[in-house]
Amino acid sequence: MALSSAALQWKERQVPNVVLEARGLWRSYPSGDGQVDAVAGVDLAVAPGEFVALTGRSGSGKTTLLNLLGGLDRPTAGSVRIGGTDLATYSDRQMTRLRREQLGFIFQSYGLIPTLSALENVELPLHLMGWRWSRRQHRALEALELVHVADRAAHRVYELSGGQQQRVAVARALAGEPRLILADEPTGSLDTATAASIWQLLAHIAASSGVAIVAATHDLSVRDYANRSLSLQDGIVVEGTLA
Repeated sequence: MALSSAALQWKERQVPNVVLEARGLWRSYPSGDGQVDAVAGVDLAVAPGEFVALTGRSGSGKTTLLNLLGGLDRPTAGSVRIGGTDLATYSDRQMTRLRREQLGFIFQSYGLIPTLSALENVELPLHLMGWRWSRRQHRALEALELVHVADRAAHRVYELSGGQQQRVAVARALAGEPRLILADEPTGSLDTATAASIWQLLAHIAASSGVAIVAATHDLSVRDYANRSLSLQDGIVVEGTLA
């Protein structure tokens, strides 16, 4: 697949260091007289431009691990570093700023505002980051071009197919130039062919832009597109390469 001019510009922004590093990560919850370990001693390092898949059945710990990596939950033990900084050192305000400026999130349900256009949905997080209008417009259009739905920029979300909506969600995650994108079951609501196109898109974006991507999914076909695949069972990595 040939890179667009927008993709080439994004590739120039990649950084050479490890983006994400988790060490000895645990997340436990009280349960009766004991506890349940949703994540148990996970180590993980992700480099720029790498697409890593977290696979496993429902309840295996994928989403819990993803929440820990994105600072949406705090670990019982262990550490998560993004750009070399331990998330435990961040205040709530600093964590919110980190998520806005350095992380992108993609959800199974898309999380788009149906009454807004595709362009407006992609632009909204940039507005919250304080970007001026002209810069927001340029970046949002660039992101829509990267995911091949720029021709749907003016369409309301309810006018788009499920695959198009997920591409808009990917564009929104990309628009703020994050170091890392975390995707939770991004193909869970899509048919097999559309899901394959989303996996191909994420792999292409990681390789061409230098953004690191970690995706949690029960869809084992992701292994055909990811650089690495880790399989979780009862919160433990039972298969795959950690770094």
